[in-house]
Amino acid sequence: MSKSKRQLKLMMTVNRKRRFKVQELADEFGVSKRTILRDLQELSELGVPLYSQVGPHGGYQVVRERVLPPIAFAEDEAVAMFFAVHALRHYSSLPFEAESASALNKFYLHMPGDVRDRIDSMKDRVDFITPTRRGEAPCLSILLDAAIHRKVLVIEYKSKDEGTSNRQIQPVCIYANNGFWYCTAYCFLRRGFRVFRCDRIREAEYDTAGIEPLELGDIGLSRRKAAELREPIRLTAELSLAGVQRCEAELWLDSMLVVHEDGSGLIDTDLSRSDIPFLTEFFIALGNEAVLREPAELKESIRIRLSELLAYYQ
Repeated sequence: MSKSKRQLKLMMTVNRKRRFKVQELADEFGVSKRTILRDLQELSELGVPLYSQVGPHGGYQVVRERVLPPIAFAEDEAVAMFFAVHALRHYSSLPFEAESASALNKFYLHMPGDVRDRIDSMKDRVDFITPTRRGEAPCLSILLDAAIHRKVLVIEYKSKDEGTSNRQIQPVCIYANNGFWYCTAYCFLRRGFRVFRCDRIREAEYDTAGIEPLELGDIGLSRRKAAELREPIRLTAELSLAGVQRCEAELWLDSMLVVHEDGSGLIDTDLSRSDIPFLTEFFIALGNEAVLREPAELKESIRIRLSELLAYYQ
């Protein structure tokens, strides 16, 4: 194996192992310890963040902010990756804002001139439109970290109806929809799962009161609808073709939407009674593209809301 191939493979190996001994690498690559030490020194000079620990249980370790090995992209792959990151620019907040800007800059600056020219031309030909929202969501990073590592947070939340309150939550996932960021979390105050608008979370920090995180299993984006519903109600609605198309854009409806062969559809599922205010606005926006069958409480809520709206135009 040539030196360049060995060092590239060594870079991938140390990133994978994170902690290792020189003799282990020497045995794996079939070279002397001196050669491995020389290779590690050169990798460190190239920017791979290594540090050593002495003693019987010591060895080498890659620090957390490790550098990934070089990856060769075809031209179309590089352009696709550029626009995948470029599409995020419409969001005023991102959980990895600085990192995405850095990645985009690296992709662009390290491409050949003709590829950059192609990208510059495509910027005026293709876009991924997302409504630009004025509200900042400064806590996305800590919400995502808490969801990944199953930690409890203390947040200051400004609710539309209840004002500002402090809550302890355990985030499950965050997702963007229609320009807003949302966080699905277990709320210890309400003793159930809730969806929080992230731009309404003014502050967030890790809980120090000793609340034990819950074992939430595999609940995540693919299982946002928690099995535990507070005061469940049955929601049944028939949708036109246009109604289905509008509902397909709603992430929370993904697992509840049944589409027929002719393109029309059906929503038939259990939801929490506390969702009625949100569902009221949602079905009013659908207009005659949806026929609500049940529950009666939601029908009444829609009638009251429409009467309130009508009063503005009398």
